[in-house]
Amino acid sequence: MILVQALRAVAAVLVVIHHAQNEAAILAARTDTVFHPSTVLPWPAGVDVFFVISGFIIVHAAGPLYARPGARRRFIAHRIARLVPLYWLVTGLYLALGFAAPALLSGEGGAPDGARALASFLFWPVARADGAVLPLYSLGWTLNYEMAFYALFALGLGWSRRGAVTWLVGAWALIVLAGRLLPGLPVPLAFWSDPIVLEFILGAGLAAIRAEGFCLGASARIALAMAGFAGLAVAPAEPAVRFLAWGLPAACLVAAAVLGRDRPELVRSGGVAPAFAPAFALAERLGDASYALYLLHPFVLRAGREMLLRTGLAPLLGPWPSLVLMVALTLPVALLAHRVVERPLTRLVRARLDPAPPAGAARPAGPPGG
Repeated sequence: MILVQALRAVAAVLVVIHHAQNEAAILAARTDTVFHPSTVLPWPAGVDVFFVISGFIIVHAAGPLYARPGARRRFIAHRIARLVPLYWLVTGLYLALGFAAPALLSGEGGAPDGARALASFLFWPVARADGAVLPLYSLGWTLNYEMAFYALFALGLGWSRRGAVTWLVGAWALIVLAGRLLPGLPVPLAFWSDPIVLEFILGAGLAAIRAEGFCLGASARIALAMAGFAGLAVAPAEPAVRFLAWGLPAACLVAAAVLGRDRPELVRSGGVAPAFAPAFALAERLGDASYALYLLHPFVLRAGREMLLRTGLAPLLGPWPSLVLMVALTLPVALLAHRVVERPLTRLVRARLDPAPPAGAARPAGPPGG
């Protein structure tokens, strides 16, 4: 789905801009210039868009697996192959850099002990020394939610799509309710009971109604997209309930992308709007590389910041041109890492965890691109 991939790219770039503004503020402080962060959108809400997309993609793409023998094992194998290798590689890189240059860990809750490092690699939520529930590589907090979602979804794969989605809704609702009613829950349960997990349910619901044949016309989808962006534009920068302030507009954007007839060939061939075809093609490629972009952009932004400072370009360009340059640098790095590192690692791990059957043997169907 080309529009979903484009939306993935948008979500990733939102997060990149959010962190790039932090780097631009540091540049401004070190060069004695003024930087006013943009509040046009709540930039961290790119994560909320990702969560809704994830809920949709997992439920939609698992169509061939529902109520099939071996479905749970195959689904988990594909999810491990997709998420774990690059995340472990990046976490290991961060850990190595932290030992080589301890200053990099300043403000990150202190140097990690063995238990916290192990929990980080196992996607298990633990509290840092400062009380924040974040893994060693802090961006991994989103993956701690993703892996919990995958585990719950895998349990429901023994049923039909409707049964699996019903199970997801019930299970997450109970977990969130427990978090509201039962104080003092263990750290992992308290973490997973945050209402942000309901954004996965929004995406799963969109996949369920799409599977039932529900479809919107172009005008309704455009209205949904406009409502989504408008909702984000007026949402508070630090909402009391993130699921409502950012999650619902994110769901409007995803609904606009998925509740229509999927006609990617028209975009690729220029049949609808040839002038926009290159932009859609680039967005699709960035969507494919969005995971690499999400995980790697802090390294690129920080390297870009130091390059601008050490070459003397920062005071000449000013904060906002510097920010644009730093963001621009993340895109080719992500595309290259996706092609050279992420895809080969995913294929390698998938082949080990879900090997091809002997010649002539039937293989159970799996989710496309999963």
